[in-house]
Amino acid sequence: MPELELFVEFSGLTLEDSLHRILSELDAETGTLHDLGQDGLLHLRAHAGSIPEHLLTIIERIPVGKGMAGLAAERGEPVQICNLQSDASGDARPGARATGMRGSICVPMRRHGQIVGVLGVAVAREREFSSAESTWLENAGATLALEL
Repeated sequence: MPELELFVEFSGLTLEDSLHRILSELDAETGTLHDLGQDGLLHLRAHAGSIPEHLLTIIERIPVGKGMAGLAAERGEPVQICNLQSDASGDARPGARATGMRGSICVPMRRHGQIVGVLGVAVAREREFSSAESTWLENAGATLALEL
């Protein structure tokens, strides 16, 4: 994979277009962006790639602490799984398998040090994201957090 730029520029792009750029940079198939609402739930603000319609309804609102996105928000650190289809850690919710994706990572999005959302990407093959990719994704999330 080519070297990732440290700074990620999204000015003038919609959240969906920004997600598509992230997917392209990480050679990933699907992506989601949730913001943390005042009700304490993560709310789906944007998605990219092929996510089954029935799953979009399920991931519309995610409690902090539930599933990969909820755990990333709760822990304040990236949560990743090399293969969603065979994972037994309990970090992924059962619906995550229905996406058909395998490798997945969710990172907290921070604005001024506060978690304001979660950015997630997934691929159709087994994959462990490197620490450089994780850091890049967190930087991308921090840039996008300014738009929330």
